[in-house]
Parts: sequence; C-alpha cells; structure tokens
Amino acid sequence: MTYAILKYILFIVCFGLSFYAVSSIQFDKFCSVKQPRKVVVLLFLLALVLAYLASQAILDLTIYNGFGGSYV
Repeated sequence: MTYAILKYILFIVCFGLSFYAVSSIQFDKFCSVKQPRKVVVLLFLLALVLAYLASQAILDLTIYNGFGGSYV
C-alpha cells in the first residue's frame, strides 16, 4: 500500500518537473501548426512520457534494488 502511494507521489512530482522543463522549449519554432491546442497536447504527452521514464528510473535505482525497502 505504501509502495503504491510512494510510486504515485513520485510520478506526480516527476510530471510537474518535466512539464516545467518541457514548457521552456519553443515548439512554435519547429512545429508549424495553425491550432495551438495541438502544441499543448504535444507538450502534455512529452511531459507525461518523460515523467514516467524519470519515475521508473528513480524507482529502479532505489526501491527495486533494496536501498529503500526494509531496515534490518
């Protein structure tokens, strides 16, 4: 139960950070679209994928390897 909560909190934090980072990229320079909603959807999807990869990498490096599991 606590692992699932930790996983969701880490994903939300990574999503916020990745959305902040991806929003600094100027997509209008290399995306010539007339509808800005498509660029926002692209920004959201890129942030989602980046957040998933970052949270899985953090979990692989810590929890899955036993660094944060049980204290013996």
